[in-house]
Amino acid sequence: MNTALLQEMIAAARSAGAFQMSEFRRREPGWGDTKAAHDFVSFVDVESEGRIKTILDQALPGAAFYGEETEKNRGPEYTWIVDPLDGTTNYLSGLDHFSVSIALWKHNQPVLAVVYKPSTDELFTAEAGKGAWRNGTILNPAKPMDCGGALIATGTPYRSPDTVPAFYRALDQVLKTFRDVRRCGSAALDLCYVAAGFFQGFWEVDLQPYDVAAGLLLLQETGNPYSNFQGKAYDPFLHRGLVTGRPGVYETLAREVHTAYGELA
Repeated sequence: MNTALLQEMIAAARSAGAFQMSEFRRREPGWGDTKAAHDFVSFVDVESEGRIKTILDQALPGAAFYGEETEKNRGPEYTWIVDPLDGTTNYLSGLDHFSVSIALWKHNQPVLAVVYKPSTDELFTAEAGKGAWRNGTILNPAKPMDCGGALIATGTPYRSPDTVPAFYRALDQVLKTFRDVRRCGSAALDLCYVAAGFFQGFWEVDLQPYDVAAGLLLLQETGNPYSNFQGKAYDPFLHRGLVTGRPGVYETLAREVHTAYGELA
């Protein structure tokens, strides 16, 4: 069952991605509608989610659907958690770093995951207990490494003005400890890149469940530990902060983030 469902998820992601590319860079930079301060949506987001939902509803009838743009329902057993276009601001500016994120959760745990980058046809998949893959090649377990060589990803707190001072405290310390920091604009891809080893650590505040629901499974399947900012088991429906990284990197990054953000969980 899982193999068939995974193929349906891939088909849904590719369908949305093809539509996104057909509309990409057809308008002047900065188009789109404002949802909240610094948070944007376009008809491409909405149409992409509709295309995904149509396929997923047929693949697993009765599963609830929790998406960014339409309904946000959680089921008693299965729930699809979908970000149809993670990196909307990049997309609207003509920057080709954005993704489609689809996860199937059973109760409170991810069981299947797909993250797709349409502009490069890069595909990440994962199945609970069986591994994670990039373009069909299994990802190796995360190896410990020293902090000095680690490249860390993050996201600016555009939704969270109350955390801006803490963000810059964390950034100041992280830049002193690690090789460098990147802010790329798609948390779903950031987590996949940690799983693949391209980034070696990550932290961000106020991510939404659909931003991380798929990426968390790739972290699990590659042995990259993660937690909230207090070091507790991370719940995307409950906690504000997420920190992760390779063994040896995660511990130091988590400590520095905790120091910077204090009691924020």
